[in-house]
Amino acid sequence: MAILVLRHEPFEHLGLFARTLAAKGLCFHYLDLEDQMSSVDYEALIVLGGPMSANDPIPALARELRLIEQALGRNTPLLGVCLGSQLIAKALGARVYRNAELEIGWEPVHLTDAGRADPLFEKIASPMSVFHWHGETFELPQGAEWLAWSEKCKHQAYRYGSNVYGLQFHPEVDAAMIAEWAIQPVNCGDVATLPRPIDPHQHDQAALADRIMTNWLRIAAL
Repeated sequence: MAILVLRHEPFEHLGLFARTLAAKGLCFHYLDLEDQMSSVDYEALIVLGGPMSANDPIPALARELRLIEQALGRNTPLLGVCLGSQLIAKALGARVYRNAELEIGWEPVHLTDAGRADPLFEKIASPMSVFHWHGETFELPQGAEWLAWSEKCKHQAYRYGSNVYGLQFHPEVDAAMIAEWAIQPVNCGDVATLPRPIDPHQHDQAALADRIMTNWLRIAAL
């Protein structure tokens, strides 16, 4: 059994999360956007980010939404990051829509009271400086617990049930990933709107990524 990882672009991979999975001897399998739905048995699902919208009429995204719905129906542990959090929210019936402004670069994220008490954020300080790259957001799914917010985007993290989590921010990226994202043609329009270049080395997220992934694996009983 393995962790199935839905990947929308080769450059938006597990990053720092992969280090924790490797250190714990856990296997994962990437399913890229245009791949056929995998027959691999999996015991948990991670849905990564991507430059497209959760609302785009892309057949492969529709297939992903069905897979997410199936995982939710089986009570499979899920973790969504950025677009992944939006896709899970959409599968739960919530609206995904344009945020009031782009949130790109390093911004502090604050935990709510529920977030401070949640096992995903155990031993994590609030606020935390994390990396963002998104222009859309989502309504909180009905029945979900609101866990974190930022000044530019209210819904930064949520929990649904006991083992489904969405993170709007990107704790998984390191400096090399940020530098690579900034030169991708699909991201150049976003980069052009920034008042100053992104400093990939402004913060080191390695410890944060390891703590979040370790906590989620414990919640998922993996």
